[in-house]
Amino acid sequence: MTVITLASGVSDRSAVARAAAILRHGGVVAFPTDTFYGLAADPRNDAAVSRIYEIKGRPLVAAMPLIAASRAQADGAAVFDAAAERLAASFWPGPLTIVLPATPAIAPAVLGGGTTVAIRVPAHEIARALAQELGFPITSTSANRSGDAPAVTGADLARLGRDDIDLLLDAGPCPGGLPSTMVEIDAHGPRLVRAGAVAWERVLRSLE
Repeated sequence: MTVITLASGVSDRSAVARAAAILRHGGVVAFPTDTFYGLAADPRNDAAVSRIYEIKGRPLVAAMPLIAASRAQADGAAVFDAAAERLAASFWPGPLTIVLPATPAIAPAVLGGGTTVAIRVPAHEIARALAQELGFPITSTSANRSGDAPAVTGADLARLGRDDIDLLLDAGPCPGGLPSTMVEIDAHGPRLVRAGAVAWERVLRSLE
């Protein structure tokens, strides 16, 4: 695994461009977010996404979340309704993930046998820059073996098969703490999928 060391929270254009080029060719990149380190692949590439499942030992039925550079970019991966627009306006960039119908561009491996995709815009410059440079949202599953603690530092990736990761953008420790809150809005209203950094009461208030 190649490691590029970056200043904490500061994007480096040449490093991000190199990482995006790897993603375009089916590679896997470890990168920092506003919660933990994540594993990025191009979610339009079924083979690349399958590599991440193998690295993590993640069940194929467990759908893989995405991050986008912006609300506008998220349209390439997910279909927004009025409630989802309100949530995005209230909490993005930040640790709120919204489960929405996936667009046809998303590879089946991302969806875990379903039809929806979980997506957010993170409050982290490097993470957003990587999606922006690719020109499409990227996968953002946590960089750890399934069942292990998420990686807070680049060194934590030693628990993974480091040779299976093509590049690490190491920007020092991530904030850690709680994962992103995950919410789905269906015909019955909002539903908490995973408790996390955004309190459920705040989510409900934003939809009133």
